[in-house]
Amino acid sequence: MSEKTITITLDGEDITVPEGTTILEAAQQAGKEIPVICYHEATTANGLCRVCVVDVNDGRVLQPACIAQCQDKSTVETANERVTRSRRTILEMLYASVDLEQAPEINQMADDYHVDTERFPDAVRREADVIDDNPFYVRDYEQCVLCWRCVQVCAEDAQFTFALTLNNRGYDTEVATAYDVPMMESPCVFCGQCVGVCPTGALKPKVEWGIEQGWSDDDFRQKTRRKRKKDKNSD
Repeated sequence: MSEKTITITLDGEDITVPEGTTILEAAQQAGKEIPVICYHEATTANGLCRVCVVDVNDGRVLQPACIAQCQDKSTVETANERVTRSRRTILEMLYASVDLEQAPEINQMADDYHVDTERFPDAVRREADVIDDNPFYVRDYEQCVLCWRCVQVCAEDAQFTFALTLNNRGYDTEVATAYDVPMMESPCVFCGQCVGVCPTGALKPKVEWGIEQGWSDDDFRQKTRRKRKKDKNSD
């Protein structure tokens, strides 16, 4: 971080921060909360979800606070009507296309921004089978918001395993293993970091998922044992 400092006006309050500070970091320093989905302190910010947008100098385009750096003498509004409407609409579009029942932080945002979760009833919802291909966790991409957290933490941001990647383009974009191989055939070392950073339940520990399915301890042992035997026989 640069030793040079700059001053911005944030929601009417002048604050001084080091040059290179993002608007999100400046807001946190000032004790102001800006909602985030794709951003995580352990991963690289990419400005994907746009829930953290703010109004800079009453500009034509709202800017993502997680990657936009503070500019000297700029004026930033983090919660004016325009910003609030944008965040609400983004959340409403997410609810229209993704299963967010197990995303508590996003559900709290929906309450905070008075989101109409049924605003877009004709939208095409993400459909995917639950992938149960290893003894440690399952993947339910109907709950995936494509925040990239799992891909990033598996790559340069933490693990350097590169077991997860992004496949396809546009609406068909999805998180998957390279060449879509089963997880046991991928470079995955089952460290669990991808599960830890997932904000929606798209990645979930096998034990937790099994309990939700009503499995008993015996059920879990038997199903896991059969899975391991099947994988061994396939080799």
